[in-house]
Amino acid sequence: MPRPIKALIDLAALRHNYVRSKQTAPQSKSWAVVKANAYGHGLDAAVHALESVADGFALLELDGAVHLRESGVQQPILLLEGVFEPTDLHWAQAASLACVVHCEEQVSLLCAADAPVPGMLWIKLNTGMNRLGLRPERLPSVLEKLRALPSQPQLGLMTHFSDADGPSGVAEQLQVFNAAKAEVHWQGPISLANSAALLRFPESQGDWIRPGIMLYGGSPFGTAQSAQSLDLQAVMTLQANIVGVQNLQAGEHVGYGNTFTANVPMRVGIVACGYADGYPRHAPTGTPVAVHTSRGVVHTRTLGRVSMDMLCIDLTNIADAGMGSTVELWGAHNSADAVAEAAGTVSYELFCALTPRVPQVEV
Repeated sequence: MPRPIKALIDLAALRHNYVRSKQTAPQSKSWAVVKANAYGHGLDAAVHALESVADGFALLELDGAVHLRESGVQQPILLLEGVFEPTDLHWAQAASLACVVHCEEQVSLLCAADAPVPGMLWIKLNTGMNRLGLRPERLPSVLEKLRALPSQPQLGLMTHFSDADGPSGVAEQLQVFNAAKAEVHWQGPISLANSAALLRFPESQGDWIRPGIMLYGGSPFGTAQSAQSLDLQAVMTLQANIVGVQNLQAGEHVGYGNTFTANVPMRVGIVACGYADGYPRHAPTGTPVAVHTSRGVVHTRTLGRVSMDMLCIDLTNIADAGMGSTVELWGAHNSADAVAEAAGTVSYELFCALTPRVPQVEV
């Protein structure tokens, strides 16, 4: 028998969230961001679910992008970090991939290429994130070089916001971007908004939006503005069964390091999920979980330290849960954002950290 753990992937919820992203920017086209194996949800499953509604797909793995094209995907596909070496250009051009250009080295690579370069290039400006991107003052020179390419690729202009989900917002970076755009009298397409900017700042929508975490039912604002309040539906539900029950007396401990001590008699459930499955080891006592019982879903908490293959939960007041009961680690009844907040991380990491030994079941 297989180990009693699985991740349910709700493809209807994924489609709902994509449509929700489009509703926020009805005049824009939308790249569905499917990098990192569709944020851990399965690249093929996600793309297949969205293929009938998506304007395009964005990821940074060249092999994944080529695979999508060879699988019959017809929409535009964007490589978010562009190419890294000359041989990549052949594959990108053959698969008709759009490529981001974010540094002088990539400009030089394109200019030195013997073969035709990809037909669509997106110049990425560093407007304040200071991660990837060309300095705005380099835009005139870069434009001159790319416009001189024999194949005359189409050009787009983009940037990425560093604090669209925080107090700084997008105003300062948008000002830098618009100034650079005005200096070169830019007339081509632009792409600006990630999930947070899309939901908070309509002025940042541009010609192409790039929704990521919102597609998968996570809020870019964590619990400060819940996914439910944003009309986003959970796509991944990670669930596992209780495989053991312990009855503790006051003064007894739970798990490695004795980090939790019962102060009253307690009933503890042992769940078949641990950090080798992708559950965060650093999630402390009190991290929320949901237990499916004959009365419906009952919320409770973790106890003690997360082990490699197991974690412990409080069943003291849940008499109708026991061996074989289903526990939702995160999902439709137990927000991944709330779990992430308790563990000091973000839902993005929870989704991406799901390990291959957890079966994914499409629903």
